[in-house]
Amino acid sequence: MTTKTLPFKVVFCSFLLLMVVMGAGSGYALSVGASQEAQHFAASASTEEAVVDVKGTWSGTFSSKNPEMGSFKMTVVITSDSNGDLVGSATLSSRCLKRAQLKVTVEQSKVVLAGSDEQGDSITVRGTVDKTGTILSSTYIQDGSATGRCEPDDGTGTLTKQQ
Repeated sequence: MTTKTLPFKVVFCSFLLLMVVMGAGSGYALSVGASQEAQHFAASASTEEAVVDVKGTWSGTFSSKNPEMGSFKMTVVITSDSNGDLVGSATLSSRCLKRAQLKVTVEQSKVVLAGSDEQGDSITVRGTVDKTGTILSSTYIQDGSATGRCEPDDGTGTLTKQQ
């Protein structure tokens, strides 16, 4: 019985060895090609989608989806705190919120400004900075219900970086 299975085992092991060698070779070719493609993608991504420097003063106008709420102006000064995290100090002409301390997060060209005032009224602005790094097109939601000034409100707006 061992004489009949021995040739089968030899052929089977040879086949496995051949598959491993061929697989390793084509896997190497694939990994080299994939590596070159990844390097090209990383290089183009770094030139096209670099992290935006949002430090500075931004101001603009926001319009509510609710016609009764109207529009309001907002100015935000973005700096780094002692830990190196981005923070903002916002002044608004909104019925719901007058001032807010914000945490600022940036992922490539996407920016989120989120925070509240001392009474707990809050605002979150989410948007994308254009290729010039000076215009933040965004949506917002603010909630002044902590003080009873107003119900949650949302809409759109644009902040422009001041020179």
